Amino acid sequence: MDARKSPILYVLLVLVVVILVNIIFNRFNLRFDFTQDNRYTLSKATKDLLKNLEEPVTVKAYFTSEGLPPQYLQVKRDLKDLLIEYNKISNGDLVYEFMDPTSNPELEQEAMQNGIQPVIVQVREKDQLKQQKAYMGAVITMGKQKEVIPFFQNNAEMEYMLTTSVKKVSVENKPLVGLITGHGEPALSMLSQASFELDVLYKVESVDLSTNPDLSKYKALAIIAPKDTIPVYQLGMLDQYLAKGGKLFAGINRVGHDFNTSQASLQQTGLETWLASKGILIEDNMVADAQCINVTVRQQRGPFTMNVPVPFPYIPRISNFADHPITKGMEMLVLPIASNMVYSGGTGFTFTPLLTTSERSSVISAPTYFDVNKTWQDSDFPLSKLTVAGILTGKFGGNVETSIIVVSDGDFVINGEGQQAQQLQPDNISLFVNSIDWLSDDTGLISLRTKGITARPLDELEDGRKQLLKWLNFLLPILLILGYGFYRIQRAKNRRMRRIVPGQL
Repeated sequence: MDARKSPILYVLLVLVVVILVNIIFNRFNLRFDFTQDNRYTLSKATKDLLKNLEEPVTVKAYFTSEGLPPQYLQVKRDLKDLLIEYNKISNGDLVYEFMDPTSNPELEQEAMQNGIQPVIVQVREKDQLKQQKAYMGAVITMGKQKEVIPFFQNNAEMEYMLTTSVKKVSVENKPLVGLITGHGEPALSMLSQASFELDVLYKVESVDLSTNPDLSKYKALAIIAPKDTIPVYQLGMLDQYLAKGGKLFAGINRVGHDFNTSQASLQQTGLETWLASKGILIEDNMVADAQCINVTVRQQRGPFTMNVPVPFPYIPRISNFADHPITKGMEMLVLPIASNMVYSGGTGFTFTPLLTTSERSSVISAPTYFDVNKTWQDSDFPLSKLTVAGILTGKFGGNVETSIIVVSDGDFVINGEGQQAQQLQPDNISLFVNSIDWLSDDTGLISLRTKGITARPLDELEDGRKQLLKWLNFLLPILLILGYGFYRIQRAKNRRMRRIVPGQL
């Protein structure tokens, strides 16, 4: 009798321990984070910001309380857990409250006036799908400053959204960053994704060098994809800016391209010559990489014309990054038509490659034509790890050490405007904004910006590993079921044997 009770007592004891542990963890908001990127652990940037708040911050979370699908209820629980941590780390300087706009028409009107618009979610009720209006946003205020998060989608981005919003309302005098224009560069409106991220810490202004502006007031300058010739005297202004310790980001298109005509041609702006004088040579070519995006082309298959995805090595997917604060946490970005970058060396200077192509790469001299239908062979990629972005650090004619960051593609951060705007790869934006942060000596949000962002396409894996994953995905559930079935059969067999053998009951 005791032998039969002991397993029951053991199970009851385990249940009691589990319940007590859950009560303690809920009471003191404790949890273990076993995720690869520590997405449930607050970053140092967040903790430093919260510990140094000069004024109280209020977070009003407008969330529908009832009737939401489980995944949205989980978002609400994650947000509440996060705000509890924010409150504790800030020593009570960050306070929060949850309100359900659907419970009160006046509260609903308040939410919409504050910029929180309802979203439509699908809810299953009595075996039927129906649409329901839901609120899942927040308003962050400090004094007269206000930031709105219209919609929380998942935990991976939650900390970044909250921390950047708190940062925005708590920063009064933002440093200036200048975006050079006047030579065919894109307007600030064409960089809407990057501009949104930069707005957290900086005030971004367009800079026309022809007006002889005071460049010393800018924490950093950026020149993106110039198309027209830059006068020599304006390049001299950049020399003077660097000599006084100014920082520069340059995204340069050595090869201009037109996908409609399948033509690639060399582009002369003077910036390439200016960079070459400092030892950074952007070669007259395009890199081609076996690790690339696919483009859709129309092909004749028998009597049918079909849209077929084909590799386009001229637009590489970059996943080789330097061990550097700018690229920390990045996984993959896309460079539409980049050129090989070579550093010729120079005493007193340090060149650090930031981005390199894969182990299967090549270069194609320009001008040339794109052959979208070309069948690429392994022999077409004899080169390895070509540099497409780097940092040059040293003293440029002055007594102050400074840095230039160069990317041999200026289009990687341009997403367009209006209906023509496209959503860029997150790491494309992170590369540019992280570069400005690093140049401006403000690296607080760099690690947080890429936290929880993963881009691991299955087609980047080796063929053997892909096959292994496919077979595991197919066979593992079957093997688990068979294993459990064999366990049950063996267990029943052992019970019958114990009944047969005397003294084994």
